[in-house]
Amino acid sequence: MLRFVLVFLLCVGILFPLDLIEPVERHVILPFTALLADISVWLIQLFDADATATGNVIRSASNGFAISIERGCNGLEAVIILVSAIIAFPAPWRYRLIGIGLGFLAIQALNLVRIISLFYLGQWSQLWFEWFHLYLWQALIVLDALVVFLVWLRYMPRAVRPAPAAAPA
Repeated sequence: MLRFVLVFLLCVGILFPLDLIEPVERHVILPFTALLADISVWLIQLFDADATATGNVIRSASNGFAISIERGCNGLEAVIILVSAIIAFPAPWRYRLIGIGLGFLAIQALNLVRIISLFYLGQWSQLWFEWFHLYLWQALIVLDALVVFLVWLRYMPRAVRPAPAAAPA
């Protein structure tokens, strides 16, 4: 358990500051966040042709309401927590990589729901937008990382123990 905690804290201590370095932000974070905006608009346009994306901003063409997907809203912090937990857990690297890949997709799928819901909530009520944005969705995204980690643990293959030797007669 101590090893898990120490490796987890080490990974978090490396990945969070790495997330703040300017070249990482320019070449990874900003393009990824713009991709999230594009995917969100693509999903919105399946039902409502009113939305457009420019960089990390999603805008309603009819009423001008816009949301900007900023640092902390792209789900990468929850991914960092999940990746750190998976790396810290003693498991074969094949299963770690599968967990990281599927976990990333699960967190980002929920984050797309978050972004789209906030886009519509903001057009309906600024008060509800603020409450959902600051309180509910923040907690749900981090909880999603925890649930993904627990599901990953559940489906980890159990180590096969050799059968005990027969006792001499």
